[in-house]
Amino acid sequence: QVQLVESGGGLVQAGGSLRLSCAASGSFLGINNMNWYRQAPGKQRERVAYITRGGITNYANSVKGRFTISRDNAKNTVALQMNSLNPEDTAVYYCNADIQESMKGFTTLRNYWGAGTQVTVSS
Repeated sequence: QVQLVESGGGLVQAGGSLRLSCAASGSFLGINNMNWYRQAPGKQRERVAYITRGGITNYANSVKGRFTISRDNAKNTVALQMNSLNPEDTAVYYCNADIQESMKGFTTLRNYWGAGTQVTVSS
């Protein structure tokens, strides 16, 4: 009973900015890595960025210097600030997280996906 819900997608002109947000809800103990992926039509799914529980970040070369990932552990959210957008950034963006859950006396780590949010960058 854990859900990830993305928000903030939309249509923006080249050179503009968008901020995506993802909120985790339900019953769980905590969240480890949080990730942002994207998938454009006809292309493979690509991991854009991730952030660890301790705040260590990593970015794909295609977005390095333009995107910033952050998290708020108190609110169980992760955000992706996207600047200097170009048409190649057009894709469905997915939130992904490794979530700690209690199951029959054991702590289990499960991976969850959000439904995705569309980002379209016009030229």
